[in-house]
Amino acid sequence: MISDTTQAVTLSAAPPNALGKATTWRAFLIGIPAMLINVYWTTVVEVRWYTLDTTSLPLFITPIFILLCIVLLNAAFGRLTKQRLSPAELIAIYIMLVISSSLSGHDMLQNLFGSIAHAIWYESPANRWADLFLDHYPKWLTVTDKEVLRGFYLGDDSPYKMLTLLTWAKALSWWTLLIAFLLCVMFGLNALLRRQWTEHERLAFPIIQLPLVMVHPMGVRSFWLSSSMWLGFGVAAFIDIVNGLHELYPSFPYFTYIKLYNWHDFITNRPWSAIRPLRTSMYPFAIGLCYLLPLDLSLSCWFFFIVRFAEQLLGATFGWDQVRGYPFFNQQAAGAWIVLGIFALLGSRHWLREAIKRAISGKEDASECMPFRVALALVLIGIIGIYWFSFRMGMSWLSITAFYSIYFAYALAITRVRAELGAPHEIYFAQPRFVIADIFGTSRFSTRELLAINMLHWFNRGYRCHPMPNQMEALKMAQVLGIPQRVMMKLLATSFAIGILVTYWANLHVCYREGAVTRCRGFKNWVGWESFNVLAGWLTSPQQRQWRNIYWMVGGAAAVIALRWLRISFTAFPLHHAGYALAISFAMDYFWFAFLISWMAKYFILRFGGIKAHRKAIPFFLGLILGDYALGSFWGIYGPIKGVQTYRIYI
Repeated sequence: MISDTTQAVTLSAAPPNALGKATTWRAFLIGIPAMLINVYWTTVVEVRWYTLDTTSLPLFITPIFILLCIVLLNAAFGRLTKQRLSPAELIAIYIMLVISSSLSGHDMLQNLFGSIAHAIWYESPANRWADLFLDHYPKWLTVTDKEVLRGFYLGDDSPYKMLTLLTWAKALSWWTLLIAFLLCVMFGLNALLRRQWTEHERLAFPIIQLPLVMVHPMGVRSFWLSSSMWLGFGVAAFIDIVNGLHELYPSFPYFTYIKLYNWHDFITNRPWSAIRPLRTSMYPFAIGLCYLLPLDLSLSCWFFFIVRFAEQLLGATFGWDQVRGYPFFNQQAAGAWIVLGIFALLGSRHWLREAIKRAISGKEDASECMPFRVALALVLIGIIGIYWFSFRMGMSWLSITAFYSIYFAYALAITRVRAELGAPHEIYFAQPRFVIADIFGTSRFSTRELLAINMLHWFNRGYRCHPMPNQMEALKMAQVLGIPQRVMMKLLATSFAIGILVTYWANLHVCYREGAVTRCRGFKNWVGWESFNVLAGWLTSPQQRQWRNIYWMVGGAAAVIALRWLRISFTAFPLHHAGYALAISFAMDYFWFAFLISWMAKYFILRFGGIKAHRKAIPFFLGLILGDYALGSFWGIYGPIKGVQTYRIYI
C-alpha cells in the first residue's frame, strides 16, 4: 500500500505559550466583533439570499475567509506598528468564528427558527393539525401569539418591541437549556477522549491543516510564499470568477462540469436509468480537501458510491426495485453510523477506564482540558438534564434512551471520522426518529411522545455543523500551538455562550426585516414541514415495526464490522469501513466524483514521485480550497450588497 502519512505543517505539540498567549485582550477585541460579523453574514447569505452554503462543509467557509483577511491585515499592520497578533491569538479568533458558525449554520439554531413556531403558524383545517396533535403541544417551547409571529413570517417589522422580545425569550430560554445539556455531554466526552485521540493514537485531523498553516510560523515559507499554493488559488479563483460572471450575465461563457452536472437525462433506458443520482461535480475545494484525506478513505468513498450504483442496477435488472424502499440506503447508513459510534468508544475503552480510575483516585493531570472528575460530572449532569427536559416534553424512558443513544452514537462517529479522516458527513436520511419508528413502530408511542420526537428534528436533520467535532479540533489546534488545554476549554465555553445569543439576535433581526416566508430564499421553513408532516402521517396511519428495514440496518452494521475486521486482519486491505458509511449516506452525493479525481491525483503523485512530490503538492491543493472559499465569499458579499442572486460555489 502506498504511504501518505504527511501533514501540511508539523503536528508536534509546541511548548506551552511558545507561539504566544491565546486569550489576550487583543484576541477578544477582534474575535467578538468578528463573531458578530460572521453570524450576521452567515444568516444573511444562508437565510435571506441562500448564496453561500457557509456551514455545509466540514471546513466552514466564512471562518477561513475572515481568518484570511485578518492574517493579511495582521501582516500589513505588523510591518508598520511592529505589533503583530501571535499565531495563538489568530487561532483563538478562528476558533471563536468556527464555534459561532457551528451554532448559526444550517443544521443547528437556524433550523430551530424554522420549526419552533411552524405548527402554530401553519395549522389549518386542511392539514387538521389542531385535531391531530396541537392539544398536546408543549406551549412553553414555542411562540403561540400569531401577532408576534406575523412580523417574523411576513417581514417589514421590528423584533425589538418589548412584547416580541419577551415572547421569544421565553421559548428560546428553554431550548437554550437543552442545548446546554447537550453541550455538557459533548464537552465531557471530548475531555475524556482527547488524549487518546490526539496523543496516543495521533489521529491526522486533516480539517485543521489549512487554518494551522495560515497562522503557523512555518507557513510563511511553506504556504504563503509557495508558488504552487498561489497557482492552486488562481485556478479556483479563475473558475469562480468566470462562473460568477455567467450567473450575472448568462451570455458569458462558463465551466460546465464544476457543479452537479446531471447525466441522468442522457440515460433513459432501463436498467441503467435506475442509477440515481447520476451527477458529477468537480468543486475545487472538494478536490483540495480530499487530497488531505488518507488515500484508503478517498478510495473507499468513491468506490462504495460506485457500489451504490451497482445495487441500483442489479435491483432494476432483477426487479428488486419494485420492493418499496429498495435498496434501503437509509437503513444501511443508520446501522453503519451507529456501529462507527460504538467503535469510537470501544477503541478508546482502555484509556477511558484509566481516565475513570484517575478521576476516582483524584490523580488528575493539569495538562488536561479539565479534571476528569469534572468531565464525568458534566456527562452525568448533561444526561440527567436531557432526561428531565425530555420527560417534560412528554417522552418516556424508552423513547428518550433510544433517541439520544442514536444521537450520541452519531456524534461520536462524526467526531471520530472528522478527527481521523476529515470527510464531509451529512447524515440526512438516517435520523434517530426514523430509526426508532422502524425498530419500535409508531403505534407503540403516544401522540405526545411522537410530537416531542419530531420537535427534536431541528438539530438532527443533517449534522453538517455538529458542535462536537469542532470542539475536538479546537483542542487539537491548542496542542499544536502550545495553548494550554484549559485555556482552550474556557475559550470554547465562552464562544458558545456568546455565539448562541448572537445567533438568536441575527435570526430574529433578519426574519422580522425580510420575512421568513416572503423574501428569505433559504430560510429553513421546510424543517418545520419535515417535522410536522411526518408526525401527521404517523398519527393518521400508524406504522408497525418494519422488520425489512431492521434487517437492512443490521446489514449496514455488519458491513462496517466486516470491513473493519478485514483492515485489522490484512494490513494491505485497501478499503476503509468509514468510507462505506459515508458513501451510502447523503455525505458523498455531491462529492464522489471530485473525490475520484483527487484520489487519482494523489495516487499517481505518490506512485511516481513519492512522499517528497506529495509534500510539494500539498500547497497547491490547499490553494484550491483557499481560492474557492475566498471567491465564494466574495460573491456571498457582492450578492446581498447589490441585491442580486450570485454564484454559489457549492450545490
